[in-house]
Amino acid sequence: MPLTLKPDGKGKLSKRDGDRLGFPVFPLEWNNPQTGEKSSGYRESGYFPEAFINILAFLGWNPGTEQEIFSMDELTKAFSLDRVNKAGSRFDPEKAKWYNHQYLIKKDNRELAEMYQSVLKGKDISADSQYVEKVVGLIKERANFVNDLWEQSSLFFEAPEEYDAKMVKKRWKENTPEILNKLILSLNDIETFNSETLETQIKAFLEKNELGMGQVMTALRLTLVGSGRGPGVFEIMELLGKEEVVRRIEKAIETIKK
Repeated sequence: MPLTLKPDGKGKLSKRDGDRLGFPVFPLEWNNPQTGEKSSGYRESGYFPEAFINILAFLGWNPGTEQEIFSMDELTKAFSLDRVNKAGSRFDPEKAKWYNHQYLIKKDNRELAEMYQSVLKGKDISADSQYVEKVVGLIKERANFVNDLWEQSSLFFEAPEEYDAKMVKKRWKENTPEILNKLILSLNDIETFNSETLETQIKAFLEKNELGMGQVMTALRLTLVGSGRGPGVFEIMELLGKEEVVRRIEKAIETIKK
């Protein structure tokens, strides 16, 4: 079998390379019985077992096709020693993350939501399982690991307490509060509060008030998220619901004014 080589420079991959570049080398967390030193493992770092197996399979072997994602059954059928390279195989930490990302986005939203509930509980957040399922379905494309989901989805569980100063300076104009207060009145008229209806209603609002998309949508995202991150504004609004959307807009108007 070929050696697994370090990502940079020459030589075989070692624990020192993982420590230096910030990725695990061991499959499971390992404690050195002599020194007590702890080394992180792929399992503890959030890699799925099937992703880890897929990573290992491609260190020195290739199927002779463009396919990169293999189930265990597919690997069993496809693997042969005659397609194992003699030359060393350079380990790529970013490619390893890519593999985990592929398995994460393929997971059923319900299964992924169940995994994510443990992260939420660790943050003392109790959320309806169906709501969490919708959230992960919306943002899982942006995550490599289950723990990454919090950074992408915290906006659905916590209202912003602060607002990005650069965005406020650039996008929050003197007439922004007046525009947003008018928008609230328009939102209150919506009975079916989903992304399609919201898009239609807000576009009609912009046209009626002779406003550009940029004059409203960036400020609206700021009120809902506190920054410029997150999925589409209409999808965010649908999941938050009308009452929470209005509450966040009103809170932002009051807070930014101060």
